[in-house]
Amino acid sequence: MIFWRVKPLDQILATAEKKSLKRQLGPIQLTLLGIGAVIGTGIFVLTAEAAQKAGPGMMLSFVIAAIVCGLAALAYAELAAMVPVSGSAYTYSYGVMGELVAWIVGWALVLEYAIGATAVCVGWSGYVNGLLNSGVFGLVKPGALSLPHWLQVGPTLGGGFNLLAFLIGVAVTGLLVIGTSKSARVNAALVAIKIIALTAFVVIAVPAVRNANLHPFLPTGWGNPLGSNGIGVLGAAASIFFAYVGFDAVSTAAEETRNPNRNIPIGLIGALLICTIFYLLVGYGAAGSVGAQPLTNAAGAFLDPGTPSFAAACGNSQALVCSREPLAQVMSTLGHPWIAILIEAAAIVALPSVILVMMFGQTRIFFTMSRDGLLPNMFSRVHPKFFTPHVITYITGTVVSLCAALFPVGKLADTSNAGTLLAFAMVSVGVMILRRTQPGRKRPFRTPLVWIVCPLAVAGCLLLFVNLSGVAKGVFLAWAAIGLVFYRLYGYRRSQMSPEQITQALEDVA
Repeated sequence: MIFWRVKPLDQILATAEKKSLKRQLGPIQLTLLGIGAVIGTGIFVLTAEAAQKAGPGMMLSFVIAAIVCGLAALAYAELAAMVPVSGSAYTYSYGVMGELVAWIVGWALVLEYAIGATAVCVGWSGYVNGLLNSGVFGLVKPGALSLPHWLQVGPTLGGGFNLLAFLIGVAVTGLLVIGTSKSARVNAALVAIKIIALTAFVVIAVPAVRNANLHPFLPTGWGNPLGSNGIGVLGAAASIFFAYVGFDAVSTAAEETRNPNRNIPIGLIGALLICTIFYLLVGYGAAGSVGAQPLTNAAGAFLDPGTPSFAAACGNSQALVCSREPLAQVMSTLGHPWIAILIEAAAIVALPSVILVMMFGQTRIFFTMSRDGLLPNMFSRVHPKFFTPHVITYITGTVVSLCAALFPVGKLADTSNAGTLLAFAMVSVGVMILRRTQPGRKRPFRTPLVWIVCPLAVAGCLLLFVNLSGVAKGVFLAWAAIGLVFYRLYGYRRSQMSPEQITQALEDVA
């Protein structure tokens, strides 16, 4: 039976009270936390990858991904308001579907947060290397400050060790250890910078849209709804879904939020609405102003971005699909070099906020799993001065930094999406189960039209999952298998819900 060792919601709340984090975040900080996580590599970097997969049709990809995220956000808001503790989808699954499902979800969230943070580190590195290669705003000779190529990108793109991606991961780790409130203040400033840069892009690019640049609108077609090779509108939607990932990080901060029953839904839905509006305008402006047609090989087949063959086809091409800094390149093409510099600088300064929120979410998931006994107790140690889970923050930061140095952004983003889609689907299922099993439980926020919204959210997650690349699905299945082995060897017996631990707790009380 799958639904076993279900941890009652009241017990989850009681456990959190015994070993909790300090409540210090308000609704504005939460909304900015969500925007900080969402607006990042997805729009600043993955716009080029989406264009290679779908051409101008990537605008439809943004819409599809936004709809799926919006449906899931309504489900998240209900559970986050009911159970305002750290852990996000992992905690909700534990209280509704039991320990095994919770473990699978929590383990999958590593792909969302840790691998997501890794992808953003790589995206940030692309912008900084572009700035250095161009001569830092023309102050020095182009190339004078460039790092050797083998230190600019990972092995799959012809390099060796992405040094800047590694260093930004290390820096964000240090900031997270210092403290949540300090991190939130830094995040608010970085969000403002990103909003200003994207607004400038929209104001210039949208009026420059030409109808001819949008044809053919669907050069690669829709893709196969039952699973494709990642090409087409659905394949691009599965990738660009990463552009929306992060709004659920708001729910991981529930235990550090003042009045979470009210503020968590505000943060979740507010962040998603603001980001969706920006994404649609940016996607339209980019594709319509300079064109976004994908590259093909000699046989006329569309190339898969992030592969050696695609890198070779790009060469020194100035095509949007080839750029590692696409929004800045659009501004340069339109004759606005200083706006390009602004966007480049904004990405360099502000993308670390996405890394910060992703790593924040990952450490809080592990903190909660450790508190439940599924991971070693050392992971839930709280720093005596900074009141942060410092041990797991150091471990997460090390893994993120090393992976960022070695892997390409596109493949990392697809892999991250696999874990996110599972979490979103499980949250939606959890809402429906609780409506049946605990209809009288207080719900500060209720998902509207729940029997329409939640099934559609699950179906949307499944649609995007089957359209991920084969590599992403393979990594997801392998990661899940490793997680089940670890659970059987450690978490199964150490869990606070195991008979041994329950007996020990009773003896300690006696």
